[in-house]
Amino acid sequence: MKRKIICEDEYEAQKLASLIYIKDDKETFITGILEIIENELVISLKDKSAHSILLKDRSQAESFADFIQSVIENKNKLIGTAITGNTVEITKE
Repeated sequence: MKRKIICEDEYEAQKLASLIYIKDDKETFITGILEIIENELVISLKDKSAHSILLKDRSQAESFADFIQSVIENKNKLIGTAITGNTVEITKE
């Protein structure tokens, strides 16, 4: 299953892709969605850190949160990310 998430800009897209999935180790770092504030998404990672990502709008933030929830609950696994401009395509199995 794939979902395209539109970020505020290219920098935010690169940040999102690098924070949620590391391709070489096939590891997912995200452990939770802490908060959605308008278009800002605050996520927690395995190292207990929290990071803010700015998306295009609130609907993109909610779409990402909905899509990633099954990964957080270990029901699905992320298998890839691809960045095109300010868009991140996330693939899960």
